[in-house]
Amino acid sequence: MAGSQTTLILRAPVSGRLVALEQVPDPVFAQKMVGDGVSIDPLASRVVAPCDGRIVHVHAAAHAVTLSTSGIEVLIHVGLDTVRLHGAGFRAHVVAGQAVRTGDLLIEFDADHVATHARSLLTEVVVTNMERVSALRVREGRVEAAHDAVLEADLIAEAATPAAAAGEQAAADVQIVNATGLHARPAATLASIAKRYRAQVRLERNGQSANAKSVVGLMGLDVSHGDTVRVTASGPDAPAAIEAVVAAIREGLGEAATPPRPTTTAPSAVPSAAASPAAAPIPPTDAGGSPGTLPDVLAGVAASPGLAVGSVVQVRHETIQVPELADDPDSERRALETAMAQARAQVQALQARLQEGADPAKAAIFAAHAELLEDPDLLEPATHAIHLGKSAAFAWQQAVEAQAARLAGLNNELLAARANDLRDIGRRVLRVLTGTESGPRSYPSNTILVAEDLTPSDTAGLDRTHVLGFCTTGGGATSHVAILARSLDIPAVAGIDPRALDIAEGTPVVLDGGKGTLRLRPDDEEVARIRTSQARQAARRRAALAAAHEPAVTRDGVRIEVVANIGGLADARQVVELGGEGVGLLRTEFLFLDRPSAPTETEQADTYAAIAEVLGPDRPLIIRTLDVGGDKPVAYLPMGEEENPFLGERGIRLLLNRPDVFRAQVRAILRASRAGRVLMMFPMIATVGEWRAARAVVEEERARLGAGAVPVGMMVEVPSAALLAGAFAHDVDFFSIGTNDLTQYTLAMDRGHPKLAARVDGLDPAVLQLIARTVEASHAHGRWTGVCGGIASDPQAIPLLVGMGVDELSVSVPSLPLVKAQIREISRAASRTLADRALAAACAADVRELVPHDAGADELHGAAARSAEGSSTISAESPATDAQGGAP
Repeated sequence: MAGSQTTLILRAPVSGRLVALEQVPDPVFAQKMVGDGVSIDPLASRVVAPCDGRIVHVHAAAHAVTLSTSGIEVLIHVGLDTVRLHGAGFRAHVVAGQAVRTGDLLIEFDADHVATHARSLLTEVVVTNMERVSALRVREGRVEAAHDAVLEADLIAEAATPAAAAGEQAAADVQIVNATGLHARPAATLASIAKRYRAQVRLERNGQSANAKSVVGLMGLDVSHGDTVRVTASGPDAPAAIEAVVAAIREGLGEAATPPRPTTTAPSAVPSAAASPAAAPIPPTDAGGSPGTLPDVLAGVAASPGLAVGSVVQVRHETIQVPELADDPDSERRALETAMAQARAQVQALQARLQEGADPAKAAIFAAHAELLEDPDLLEPATHAIHLGKSAAFAWQQAVEAQAARLAGLNNELLAARANDLRDIGRRVLRVLTGTESGPRSYPSNTILVAEDLTPSDTAGLDRTHVLGFCTTGGGATSHVAILARSLDIPAVAGIDPRALDIAEGTPVVLDGGKGTLRLRPDDEEVARIRTSQARQAARRRAALAAAHEPAVTRDGVRIEVVANIGGLADARQVVELGGEGVGLLRTEFLFLDRPSAPTETEQADTYAAIAEVLGPDRPLIIRTLDVGGDKPVAYLPMGEEENPFLGERGIRLLLNRPDVFRAQVRAILRASRAGRVLMMFPMIATVGEWRAARAVVEEERARLGAGAVPVGMMVEVPSAALLAGAFAHDVDFFSIGTNDLTQYTLAMDRGHPKLAARVDGLDPAVLQLIARTVEASHAHGRWTGVCGGIASDPQAIPLLVGMGVDELSVSVPSLPLVKAQIREISRAASRTLADRALAAACAADVRELVPHDAGADELHGAAARSAEGSSTISAESPATDAQGGAP
């Protein structure tokens, strides 16, 4: 250090030979458009931190990472054109916001794979904000990772941020035409163009904003091909800056332009649907030519079942204005600590109220909120900003939004939904800091809330005597808001058409949480029909609950086993209370998610045994092995980024690639089998080879433990499994059809897609034919078949499943009494006739026309009589109970 000047030493992030940046065969690095530094020809495949600091950004392809230290941003970029590998051959060991020490592992890569699939392995170490550096000295020769220095930077003391230059303002929208989005190379090109102008230039995407002159900031926006971004500029040469930046983006920023598909995200350039009817999307038509979605019906994703009739109240979250600067850092730090303590007390009170008044498991959502208040990735950036002279409110707001924005930008729905939780706790602290605290908002009677999003706190605080339901344009069925809505029995729809935000307050609507729809302006006759239906359903629920422990036997003497899908010990106790005849699906993911490491074999065995003991010796417990991947990632089971995770490494494929996790779980299930009637089931089996490999693991571990035989079955969730059911049936002990996944894979529609979800119907004849084929194959080989997907508790589907010969229905726990009651009201003979017609139908709408909504005995026999002419009988005989099998 000389005077007030500080020297930063960066050590080698990877062992190898130093190469001058000018010699890198890539003009973006060689011309120092990204920044200045050095390149390394690596002799190892582990990239480590070159200094102490904090991770600012990890590229989705895991080939590049940026860290910050002493106000300097350091980019480590492995290879050239490695972004095009989409993560193949790379494995990131850090996440944005994580603190690291010199030598901590950042990235591992497969040198052979990268070398044969990319232009070069040369790894660049670049200081991207050279305006903070007065001099940079580059070393030469061979270096050892974390030991030898590669760069020495003399730092300029941090100065106050200059005020925005006065002048014109301009903005424009433009689509990204780079095939791999704004990775390092195009981001550097864009930053270099923006730096030519005095104006402040920013890029905005999905509510996030970045300085267009910052390479790291641009990469942090995670902009993908086809995204529309807004470029804004403020200053004396703003129009010229906008023109140059937009033109460069349209031309590909030095890369080949790949025209994106047409989009409608620039409303200023596209006429509205009202002005141009031909531009409006054409809804699919059902049989008979009627529109599948009426103009007064807005579609979303079913989040919490139930019907509600009421009037719209629009909800908007207030924007809390905060001062940026403060004079006394110590006072600001104490203010933040006090606010966090008050927020923690509020959350704990809310948690206690939920514990007493609803499902205790849902109170854990607010336990997680309390933990967020201790999260170092929030506290450390906020404390650091206060130290630099920011107000406590501003520092906290920025820290929360930075982390929430990163979560919201993830492609995984489950993780992205947690951004809402983070903003919830962030807003709670901010209200205390700014003195803008307010109690729960009061609403008029018969309210249906419409909002962009609600927080868990909003939802838990709703007055159920006035709020009958809600819909949000954001979120999904996996969000904590949806989970709370289900536990509190509030009908809810997520991902609703954004036009819902334009509905006038007081507009009468019908919210259908089961179908995921919001119907506007129903007439009096429809409202009366819905209220009559609600009263009838309430009476049926009371009668079903009174007879919950009676067996589910059809009028012509066919016993159908009705079991439950559960996710833990508390659910198992409810199964027994509500007359359930066992567990058809134990989702073991509850043991693996939201924790830093996998559960031990003993922890798993003890949990499975405890559930088996609650069920008793006669009720079956079907334990599904871990089903993650796709929409259910696990932090300690890292998977490379996949363009389509639902067609990638999930379910049994992941387990076969992680034999340590798979074998431990198999042993745990075998050990727990001594406690009750335990069966094992594999998820996402698509090929006979996958089944045989998984079954072999069971037999090997059973031999090692000296355990008795346990029935082993498979889920039928993909069309190939149903089409090959006859081949599988030679070896499996039972089938369980997961109709949720089977439907979306058969129809090629994501069941969580806000525009398609309403059309993902398990009663589509294509899906029903696959179910019938599976049942027929299983019975031909003396096996039994259950259904554990959503249609198992659909009143219109139950007669069809019974008619096709399904032996077991595994349903949600609250549905147990109603499903058993409905089965007692129907006969297999009449159901078989309806099933024949359904299998020959053209679409799901035709199938639903066949079956009455309240399919009791009289209605079902009437429908069967109307359908009888021209029908043929399918085989529906059940096999004898297997000696070891589950249950007919």
